[in-house]
Amino acid sequence: MSDFKFQSVNKQLEESFRKNWERPALSNYQGITLSYKDVARRIEKLHIAFERCFLHKGDKVAICARNQVNWGVSFLATMTYGAVCVPILHEFKSGNIHYLVNHSGSKVLFVDDVIWEGLNIDEMPELYAVVQINTFKLLYARNERIVESREHMNEYFGKRHPNSFEPENICYYKDSANELALINYTSGTSGFSKGVMIPYRALCSNIQFAKHVLPELNDRSNVVSMLPSAHMYGMMFEFLFEMSIGMHVHFLTRTPSPKIIMQAFEEIKPNIIIAVPLIIEKVYKSKIQKMVEKGGLKTLLKVPVIDKVIQKKIRTELVNAFGNQFIEVIMGGAAFNKDIENFFWKIGFPYTVGYGMTECAPIITYARFDDKRLYSCGKAALNMQIRIDSEDPQRIEGEIQVSGPNVALGYFKNPQATADLFTEDGWLRTGDMGIIDADGYLYIRGRSKCMILGPNGQNIYPEEIEAVFNAEAYIVDSLVIEDNSGLTALIYPDYHQGELDGLDRPALEKAITELLPTINKEIPNYAQVRKIEFMPEDFERTPKRSIKRYLYQRSK
Repeated sequence: MSDFKFQSVNKQLEESFRKNWERPALSNYQGITLSYKDVARRIEKLHIAFERCFLHKGDKVAICARNQVNWGVSFLATMTYGAVCVPILHEFKSGNIHYLVNHSGSKVLFVDDVIWEGLNIDEMPELYAVVQINTFKLLYARNERIVESREHMNEYFGKRHPNSFEPENICYYKDSANELALINYTSGTSGFSKGVMIPYRALCSNIQFAKHVLPELNDRSNVVSMLPSAHMYGMMFEFLFEMSIGMHVHFLTRTPSPKIIMQAFEEIKPNIIIAVPLIIEKVYKSKIQKMVEKGGLKTLLKVPVIDKVIQKKIRTELVNAFGNQFIEVIMGGAAFNKDIENFFWKIGFPYTVGYGMTECAPIITYARFDDKRLYSCGKAALNMQIRIDSEDPQRIEGEIQVSGPNVALGYFKNPQATADLFTEDGWLRTGDMGIIDADGYLYIRGRSKCMILGPNGQNIYPEEIEAVFNAEAYIVDSLVIEDNSGLTALIYPDYHQGELDGLDRPALEKAITELLPTINKEIPNYAQVRKIEFMPEDFERTPKRSIKRYLYQRSK
């Protein structure tokens, strides 16, 4: 951390807003666009409302809504005022939202109409106000002063800025390195929600990292925001970093299906693409896999010379599908399917796989596409250090441990979980297992909490088995669990694609079941899957789209 130099995040935003005043800042895809000036005006009005309603520096403000321009406005207004933002995933159940609002001690809640319909204000007694995020209309106010402030907002704004609102009029709260910036709740795949306390130094360090590794991005660049902004990965690299350098963020306000994603990429032509592997795997299956498997291409790809011509054609097709203007596709949040990664590697597609976690806001390791190694997730990111808790880190996997300014302060109101998060010498325990090569490249072997102990003491990492299942065309996702001392694969099939190909549910399930002997041939003997069970609907997922594994565990 010695080389890390902290710069106020809010002051960086202030500088960016002044510099890019007239430039586009936030858009709803195929909807409204706000310039940096527009965003600044909305922020200023919210600041006035916060002041008049006696919101203090350090008070908590919760946001629970889909990605959209006013999500960005609400988040920036909270942070630049000096309050602490509490982003809550809009897909959480009502009981979860009540709990997180109360646990965080939030005073204000910005919320979508649809979500508000399922909530009960009596279950959140500490709230001062609830604000409808699309219009900033009051849905609930504890007292008349709050109502009066909202009704006369434009009047108060006019009194404060009687002539006009100009770049020099903005003056944002100056944060300090170890000050709490936000509380990011994550349900995780192996337990219940914990509130990760993210300090401003972690946000600053992540911004510095992004500027360092992607210097080509600037105030003329575009990004499509398709990950949940309530999760650190999407928030940091599809929104906050972009705001700090004057980029144009296009919020994909709908569910990111391959069709919608491809349409948005074609229209917006993003300069960087941030995604989780599941999204890219869906795009691959919908755009490329069928093309490869039909018309004899699969056979031709094995023929020397011809294979290079075909690979170039497929690469061009894929690059065009992603808008043809991007530097690289950066994936993180989960393991990338090895078969698909191997295919991307062979055709020279500009992708890379990074590694991070909410507790590092989020980046830990990364390597640019032209510096990456197959199946690795890169080297320690700028300002960060990693180590493997193993007697031989290059050959024997051990827990990945992390140090640097990205590391969180701990868990909100949970001193025991905070103590468990760190080693005796202060390094963060990731709970992930891996090895590191002589050049510092990290290779993840799996989550230590997910690891299954085999019959003879072997370490079985279910993610590696799931990758084999997920490579099959009709499997959307899978989960391997220990079941009566054996292994069972829970499969969520692509029923829709099956119907399009003339397979009803029983026929599709039969076809997948018949794949089991072939799949087991690719798996060590001690990790054989005994049976397959089918899920009628998709798995429940965390904000970063990982399966909530703990919901599906069975007695051994």
